[in-house]
Amino acid sequence: MKILKLSTSLLMAAMMLTTAKAVAAKTETIERKKLLNTQWLFVENDSDFTKAKPVILPHDWSIHHRFDANVPAGGGGGYLPTGKGWYKRTLTLGKEYEGKKIRLYFEGVYMSSQVYINGKKAGGWPYGYSSFWVDATPYVQTGNNEIIVSVDNSKQPNCRWYSGSGIYRNVWLVTTDKTYFDDWSIAVSTPDTHHVNLTATVILPDGSTRPYQQTIEVENPRLWSPEDPYLYHTELTIPEGDRITVTYGIRTIEYSAEKGLFLNGKSINLNGACVHHDNGILGAAAFDDAEYRKARLMKEAGFNAVRTSHNPPSEAFLRACDELGLLVIDEAFDGWREKKNTNDYDYSTLFDQWWKKDIDAMVLRDRLHPSIFCWSTGNEVIERKKIEIIKTAHQLASRIHEIDPQNRPVTSALAAWDRDWDIYDPLAAEHDIVGYNYMIFKAESDHERVPSRVMMQTESYPRDAWRNYHTVQKHDYILGDFVWTGLDYIGESGIGRYYYEGDVPGESWERPLYPWHAAYCGDVDLTGERKPISYYRSMLWNGGQTHLAVREPDGYIGKVKTSMWSTWPTQHSWTWPNWEGKPIEVEVYSRQPKVSLYLNDKLIGEQETKEMKATFKLTYQPGTLRAEAGNERSEIQTAGAAKTIRLKAENYKDLSFITAELIDAQGRVVPASDTELTFAATGVTFLAAGNADIKDDDPYFDTKHRTWHGRCLAVVSKNGKKGTLSVSAKGLPTAKIAIK
Repeated sequence: MKILKLSTSLLMAAMMLTTAKAVAAKTETIERKKLLNTQWLFVENDSDFTKAKPVILPHDWSIHHRFDANVPAGGGGGYLPTGKGWYKRTLTLGKEYEGKKIRLYFEGVYMSSQVYINGKKAGGWPYGYSSFWVDATPYVQTGNNEIIVSVDNSKQPNCRWYSGSGIYRNVWLVTTDKTYFDDWSIAVSTPDTHHVNLTATVILPDGSTRPYQQTIEVENPRLWSPEDPYLYHTELTIPEGDRITVTYGIRTIEYSAEKGLFLNGKSINLNGACVHHDNGILGAAAFDDAEYRKARLMKEAGFNAVRTSHNPPSEAFLRACDELGLLVIDEAFDGWREKKNTNDYDYSTLFDQWWKKDIDAMVLRDRLHPSIFCWSTGNEVIERKKIEIIKTAHQLASRIHEIDPQNRPVTSALAAWDRDWDIYDPLAAEHDIVGYNYMIFKAESDHERVPSRVMMQTESYPRDAWRNYHTVQKHDYILGDFVWTGLDYIGESGIGRYYYEGDVPGESWERPLYPWHAAYCGDVDLTGERKPISYYRSMLWNGGQTHLAVREPDGYIGKVKTSMWSTWPTQHSWTWPNWEGKPIEVEVYSRQPKVSLYLNDKLIGEQETKEMKATFKLTYQPGTLRAEAGNERSEIQTAGAAKTIRLKAENYKDLSFITAELIDAQGRVVPASDTELTFAATGVTFLAAGNADIKDDDPYFDTKHRTWHGRCLAVVSKNGKKGTLSVSAKGLPTAKIAIK
């Protein structure tokens, strides 16, 4: 066992020194971990590689198709086709690889993957959300090696939201000597904030093992938190030469029904969001930059926590949560032994044989992340009325506690659609924290019955923002609320939609709702734009400036119909052509006690805020609408005709997200003038374009897409190059933006 005593500054200096040594060593030795995302060939629904096309990973073949009302995946899968696919890559190994341990690491393949090396089956994994390892050593040789990965996503439906299809996460070549660190054996524990224990298992050439332990004393620890997400890095080495850098945070978590949740000794309430794993118009492809952007959008929307509903996320997403400061509930499964629907091929088909392997894959992979404060074993399990469910919950939680040295709490999200909530008491007792899906109104009576129970609402309706905020503030035994959802997502098509009289009626589970192909219950839409509900929710939990929003007049397009997860269609817009002289409602979100509303500098009225909101009824006239509250003000103006296209880029390492906006002569977005845009990329690779309208069934891979509410998003891959994106529309000058 190694014992190091370092202050924070000395520790960082030591890290820099070891990093410098590692960089120098790379020039002399094989890279331990190397991306294998390029040079793949792909063929869909046919194993004949003479028909294959080159692809770069991450790759989701489903998103490269058109929406189709008749596909087997149905609305749950976003009306996109699935099927089977084959990938092939040649891996060339020089003589320097002789005598090495060679492994392939797949971060995620959806689903039922099989890996073949030089014609022999080497591994695979059925659950598409688990990462897995393949020992390639027995199958590879010096020279060229053929890797083939088969993917079978044909048994549908198997997911209640869009899964995507294919090798949708990174693939790595991991090369070491025959004595090496078992990557997933590495664990960090902090018995107190001044001591860090790092443990690992070293694999020996004969397959036996020896333990590794290192203890670090930190004199002035800088604790990880959402406000200060500070990360430490320590390099582990063994005499045989293997070395690996471990990234972790130092923090403490405590919780109780009497006091609530404490992070680093400070009380914290969870303003959380549920998120699915897709990246909107990019589909399920887990590009590192897209995963980082997803976490950033949640952070900027004011959330301090996310729930990875209902599967383990990508490593890139968890790294982003570590770096940005988002607490995470890491969730394993949507359900357990019983199907969600009678014709499903969901996780119930795998549970008995694979639950332990998949729990291990989640916890062993993810337990180093300081952002993870809680594990979840499932969601709305169907077999809740059967006594054997207690044993199942106990097995899952026990296995997690066995392999997580930090002993994080375990939850699962419970729901009772027929209101048989009280039967959950024995099941709830198997959890450290009890997840309430839409059932937080039972909290007070439950607390009287079971005073020691710690709760959090793991799903809630967006429209209940005030009630949920107020409930969490009122009761210490309720740790927080996770709204369904933080982001709009593909699949579960039509949930959260608003629609008009004459459209297909009802909720998403009642009937197919094509062409609605996505969910509209997110605080942030498919393009990354925050909806008014996002500003309201953030103001409740975080404070902030007064914000102005306008409710779409009932009858402006048609008579508005809302659904269970929807809010009334509301925009940050004062542009409503042909509605002059007719009634309209304005919402003002503010923490100030009083709000005044002005139209064209004329006072419309003054109201006291209730639940941090004031609603005004007035007659629509174009011009300038302004809300004032104390020293705060929010203003919107009526836009004129669209004159130009404005391009704004979010640049990351490999991807650029470019928002195209139709603007008038004064630079105001024109929300009522949607038009088709044509995108042309030079020097960079066009990946996708789309808007936030979940009823628009134009494919995302097409270079033509119309705006919605004046906006459209495009994504390009830079591949280490510079380039330009040009955007044109009929009657408007072409806009160009440099991609750096």
